[in-house]
Amino acid sequence: MSSADTQFGTRQMRDVDQTNADERLARLQRLANQMDSRFSLFGIRFGWDAILGVIPGLGDAATTLPAAYIIVESARLGARKRTLARMAVNTGIDLFVGSIPLVGDLFDLGFKAHRKNVALLKSELGTRSGDLERANVRAGRVRGKDG
Repeated sequence: MSSADTQFGTRQMRDVDQTNADERLARLQRLANQMDSRFSLFGIRFGWDAILGVIPGLGDAATTLPAAYIIVESARLGARKRTLARMAVNTGIDLFVGSIPLVGDLFDLGFKAHRKNVALLKSELGTRSGDLERANVRAGRVRGKDG
């Protein structure tokens, strides 16, 4: 095992530069907000997912691309397979239920799979941030704020 990896159980955590990780997480949060909560009408928040979902077939398929990007970036940030699987289930539910005419359009207003997936990632990274910090201390990779 290299000094850049630390073993936790059966999983290796990647040593991700924290500033870069924070920027990437903020980018994912902005994307999720655009897809699920960009607009408000009569107090109901909705995003591009609900708007594009009105287009039969094509709309729901198109909104799967940003969802896939969120999952891929989550994997790059070191999310566990279990978390990635939950994200894939959320995306699948959004795709399949969202493709049902009328019912799917109403479903898209409330389910907000993109935001759920970013929340899963934040929870994953938040619960492991202490583990990552302790691992970096043990490996001698602690840096001050100056770098």
